Amino acid sequence: MRTSMNLPDGLLEEVRARAAASGRTTTSLVEEALRLLLDSRPCSAPRSPLPAYGSPDGEFLVDLGDRDAVWAALDESR
Repeated sequence: MRTSMNLPDGLLEEVRARAAASGRTTTSLVEEALRLLLDSRPCSAPRSPLPAYGSPDGEFLVDLGDRDAVWAALDESR
């Protein structure tokens, strides 16, 4: 399945370098890392729902395309 993710530039560069050094694809390295992470963590208790942001008329008060604004809004709710 194809997907898109937003990763920090430095992290992706490091992943690509490690994949190249080991003769692997970036995809195979990321897949292995995700499988290891998911296999190593037991399922946790259900988490609290994420807070909702916006006005009743449907206008968003946080630009969901702005990652920093979303994190700032989430930090405010804690």
